[in-house]
Amino acid sequence: MKIVIIKGSPHKNGSSNMLAEQFIKGAVEKGHNITELDAAHMNIHPCVGCDFCGMNGECSQKDNMPQIRDALLSSDMAVFVTPVYYFGMSAQLKAVIDRFYSYTVKLSSKHIKTALIAAAWDSNDDVMTYLAEHYKKLCRYMNFTNMGMILGKGCGTPSMTAGSKYMEEAYKLGKSL
Repeated sequence: MKIVIIKGSPHKNGSSNMLAEQFIKGAVEKGHNITELDAAHMNIHPCVGCDFCGMNGECSQKDNMPQIRDALLSSDMAVFVTPVYYFGMSAQLKAVIDRFYSYTVKLSSKHIKTALIAAAWDSNDDVMTYLAEHYKKLCRYMNFTNMGMILGKGCGTPSMTAGSKYMEEAYKLGKSL
């Protein structure tokens, strides 16, 4: 299976990316083909709602989004990776998802599999509630099949994450595909 990993953390060696690496390790061991895109460090402009694309055409923005679009449209699965910022995904990942608008018709008709990997400093039970609901609604709207969520609570630093149960959970999710 072709899997594209879309990383939305400005911290290249941060907790959410550590969890993604464990997922990748498991998926590679199962023989899956992985493409990693570091959206947080790519040139991605926000959607301006101009409707130039009509939900099924070229976007008016000139940036690196075609690279992400092409990777998604040629993949069987996408994994969204993000730190939790104010109970939601990072602005960097949100910009990518907002830009799905220009190819909503094509992407939603693919029925790709998806997963969410997130890391939060906060360890309270409700810290992931809104992010998880947003992701589940995105899956329903875009006809994605949710293959799982790794919601790493209390993963505020790489050392906190390294010692957490979420490292093994991320590996097992990748291995389970």
